[in-house]
Amino acid sequence: MAIINATPDSFSGDGVAGHFDKALLQAEQALAEGAEILDIGGESSRPGAAFVSEQEELDRVLPLVESLAKLDVPISVDTVKSRVMREAIRAGASIVNDINALRAEGAIEAVVDTDVGVCLMHMQGEPRTMQSSPGYVDVVEEVAAFLQARSDILHAAGVASERILFDPGFGFGKTLEHNKALFAALPGLRALGPLLVGVSRKSMLGQITGRGVEQRVVASAAAALMAAQYGATILRVHDVAATRDALAVLDALR
Repeated sequence: MAIINATPDSFSGDGVAGHFDKALLQAEQALAEGAEILDIGGESSRPGAAFVSEQEELDRVLPLVESLAKLDVPISVDTVKSRVMREAIRAGASIVNDINALRAEGAIEAVVDTDVGVCLMHMQGEPRTMQSSPGYVDVVEEVAAFLQARSDILHAAGVASERILFDPGFGFGKTLEHNKALFAALPGLRALGPLLVGVSRKSMLGQITGRGVEQRVVASAAAALMAAQYGATILRVHDVAATRDALAVLDALR
């Protein structure tokens, strides 16, 4: 899953808000490098990110979804807003990737009568404050219980289990130690269902390597490789070519 940030303030520095042609080129390059899903987001979820209005997010996301939906590739929309979900689905999105796990008003209703996939992510707090002082008694048990509870609510609403992905939410209200514990627990978390893992360029890798965000390509590919070995179904990445190369080596040599 290639990340296409239709924002001006992405933590990774690759946002393309207001540059439609640049965003299309970024998406086309990702596909040429081997991406199999495009994930389009119009609101940054980095710690301390500014709120984006519903209309501004729609203006950023919908033209891209409409254009990229013409390609033979699944389009994911990364949003917490139910109206953005509905409009993106109408425009051709086939996955809703929600860091809020469909807890916003109208979010479940936006997907229940469709056939789109949904990704439920765990987040402690909300993006602007989530990294201030995250705490857990047992991070693995609490994340697993939250994701299972959200899945049960979707099942009760009529969303089939084969439509649901699970994301432990690395870096979303978690310290490095929390992230490490969750990573080690990925094989067990796989019992929930298919896992989406997104650690690409994140601060946890900077804490491990001491490198800035623009220098985390190797660390990101290494983490993606481990996630694949631990059972991840989907890898959400910025650096598609590096990740595909790492996976190709794993596939050839193991």
